[in-house]
Amino acid sequence: MTGLPRHPKIEVDVDVALARALVAEQHPDLAHLPVHDRSNGWDNITWRLGDELALRFPVRASSAPLLEHEAHWLPTLAPRLPVAIPVPVRAGAPGPSYPWPWHVVRWVEGTVVAEVPVAERTTWAGELAVALAALHTPAPPDAPANPFRGVPLAERDAVVAARLADDLPHAAALRDAWADGLAARRHAGSAVWLHGDPHPANLLAEPGRLTGLIDFGDLTSGDPASDLATAWLTFDAAGREAFVVRTRELRAWDDATWVRARAWAAALVPVLLAHPHEYPLLAAVGRHAADQVAHPQQP
Repeated sequence: MTGLPRHPKIEVDVDVALARALVAEQHPDLAHLPVHDRSNGWDNITWRLGDELALRFPVRASSAPLLEHEAHWLPTLAPRLPVAIPVPVRAGAPGPSYPWPWHVVRWVEGTVVAEVPVAERTTWAGELAVALAALHTPAPPDAPANPFRGVPLAERDAVVAARLADDLPHAAALRDAWADGLAARRHAGSAVWLHGDPHPANLLAEPGRLTGLIDFGDLTSGDPASDLATAWLTFDAAGREAFVVRTRELRAWDDATWVRARAWAAALVPVLLAHPHEYPLLAAVGRHAADQVAHPQQP
């Protein structure tokens, strides 16, 4: 595969000692809470702080603005969403030991959906449709810009075409899905708020219900098809049908939107598969998405 994103290097690691020191220095009233259960994302390191809070630290300079987007916009977006999101409650400042702003956020309970068997996700597919429909409302002109999500597919064609190489699973089907999306009518409505990356590793659930959307670092506005690609990333045919039916009840997206959404799913497969050793859960999502794109039954 060519043109794939390089695995991003951690420019500044935040171990437990540094996390505790930053909390003690800047939020001493929280210093008694245990720091535990680190998780590593593409752009951030997250530590739990006690039972109800978490600490979010960018790991490179290019990630810091993404966390600032979350801090600025999530308090505005949270009240309109029917599931929990990690709203910042305290700000952390850069200093001698850590160079970028960081945040204390509310902890969102639930199991990462990428770890949940696919067949068990159908029960809350409609809930994800409701959550994304609540988010997909017209965004203001100063919504964060993101050249990688929500844009017309033609703007991504050169990069995506190079990535859809023969060594991918179902490569021909992925290329066909991408071509179908390019040929589909472009989004002509308002640019709507987008999560930017609602794949199964950024969704949380408990048995029978969706509990949260996390990692809004790619937050932006644009074509809802970008987010609706989750229909192929997250669900099997039964779950996808439930998701699509409920979305159509709530938002009158046309058939072309779903063709573009399938194209977005195809485009994300090589990205998800790019670093299987560092991110095995994402690689599993990529393999699942390739199979779902290749064998579509809904919509």
